[in-house]
Amino acid sequence: MPIYEYRCNACRKRFSVLVGVIAEDDPLQCPRCGGTEVTRLISRFARLRNEDDLIDDMLDPDKIGDPEDPKTMRRWVKEMGKELGEDFSDEFEEILAEEERKGTGKAEDEEGGSDDQL
Repeated sequence: MPIYEYRCNACRKRFSVLVGVIAEDDPLQCPRCGGTEVTRLISRFARLRNEDDLIDDMLDPDKIGDPEDPKTMRRWVKEMGKELGEDFSDEFEEILAEEERKGTGKAEDEEGGSDDQL
């Protein structure tokens, strides 16, 4: 049985109605004001995908970006984890941040210090 969304023309309230298969339909009535002049709306819908479809979509080269850029890869890994419902530990976040610093050259500056500061 489908669920349709409607908007009351009088009070603009949006509401949903579960439509069954019956011989006689009762006129639709707004739950807020009781008005019977309503407009059926086009509803959003969700498409359920399995984990394999999610992974295939995430591995699309157009969506990954530059695999040599640490910031891009960090964003991609976080997005992949979110799509798969994984919660990253703080340790994993630190590893990603460290790899990003290595890629930008900041890790060497922080580890070795600089002789210019003497």
